[in-house]
Amino acid sequence: MAKTDWKAEAKALKKKLKKKVSDLSAQLAEAGAAVGAEVADAAETAVAAVKKAAKPVSPLAPKDGFPKLPVIKGASFAAIGAGIKYQNRKDVMLVHLAPGTTVAGVFTRSSTRSGCVRDCQDKLAMKVPAGAGAAIVVNSGNSNAFTGKVGDAAVAAVTGGVAEALALPASRVFSSSTGVIGEPLPFEKITAVIPQLTADLTEEAIQMAAEAIMTTDTFPKGAAAVIEGEGGPIHISGIAKGSGMIAPDMATMLVYLFTDAKISAANLQKMLARNVDSTFNSITVDSDTSTSDTLLLCATGQSAAAEVKGPVAKAFEAALREVMMSLAHQVIRDGEGATKFVEIRVTGAASPEDAGRVAMSIANSPLVKTAVAGQDPNWGRIVAAIGKSGAAADRDRLKITFGDILVAEKGWRNPAYREEDGAAYMLRDELVIGVDLGLGRAARTVWTCDLTDRYIAINADYRS
Repeated sequence: MAKTDWKAEAKALKKKLKKKVSDLSAQLAEAGAAVGAEVADAAETAVAAVKKAAKPVSPLAPKDGFPKLPVIKGASFAAIGAGIKYQNRKDVMLVHLAPGTTVAGVFTRSSTRSGCVRDCQDKLAMKVPAGAGAAIVVNSGNSNAFTGKVGDAAVAAVTGGVAEALALPASRVFSSSTGVIGEPLPFEKITAVIPQLTADLTEEAIQMAAEAIMTTDTFPKGAAAVIEGEGGPIHISGIAKGSGMIAPDMATMLVYLFTDAKISAANLQKMLARNVDSTFNSITVDSDTSTSDTLLLCATGQSAAAEVKGPVAKAFEAALREVMMSLAHQVIRDGEGATKFVEIRVTGAASPEDAGRVAMSIANSPLVKTAVAGQDPNWGRIVAAIGKSGAAADRDRLKITFGDILVAEKGWRNPAYREEDGAAYMLRDELVIGVDLGLGRAARTVWTCDLTDRYIAINADYRS
């Protein structure tokens, strides 16, 4: 009997011990998970800090930071983090535009342009429903380019979700995506945050929208202008993103311009087209044209001023160009790894085409750009860039200047030029390289930046 009781007692004790071990294991697992999560959080914070430290704001950034942009009545903004690629930052923005808004646009001419670009182009060609509003939704971290039918479906899902949430025709929702090429867009992450985006819309959130569209940018970009219309002021506000893969082929980046002017879509498109070449098509960081470049200009018609026409139209177009130029220059000032802002002025060309060829040949020359980065006044590299451009040039007629310093003319170095003067000039943050071909009256000015080892570092591990 005693033997039987012992066995039963031993069995009960074993069961009790197993339960205790199980409970302790569960507690240890729970504690381990907590510690693991804590370690993971700490690691993520540390990685974010390292990345931030490795991505300093460009030394050429506007000293006063993001400008205070005037509110555009009829345009509201929201931004949110969806975790598309970046963690702990906003990466999706939404703009809602009032009924009656007119829209114009220009886009990349890349033959491998993204589904978003093709969709925007198709929609701008459609007849606009009377009194329809509009919306723009943009994500960073993934360009949804070269993703086939899957990419087209992603565009439809995102724009369709916004259209439903804002009660808009699907044809009036425009989208852009920027980031890595060739990877499917996790569009469900965007559609999941649409309700929150629509709830957060406000006229004051344009800076958050500018921050959400950044990729390798080191600062958000904004510009504005105000003119006096007939019956009240007319406001223009614009934001842009762009840092690398910047070359003129319209639009060279993502740009969104908003105005409360009353103006037809046709006139808006004409003004935009007239001012593209001298602004966004006159900048280059690295000669690479993106698959996703988009510029949309939207007029809500909510200003108290009368319809834009006559002298007001001229003033409005001049102000629009001013905003476009400011944003274009900010992109160059944020060129990947840039330390120098460089203006290339070409005069005396036989034709406008030749002036452009010479200007871009110099601006895109790796030899010129690395010399600028090294603060080396190597004007021989400019001579080489002129010669390879394909433009008409005469050795004995052209002149080369650094700012006001005459470096070369009449087929050789200026006898009065001193190398130390050129070297001192190259120490500046902002440079002007002048070339007078002496063959005609055509001219072209373009803007670029230097090419540093930082550019290589950014692009060597862009996907990691």
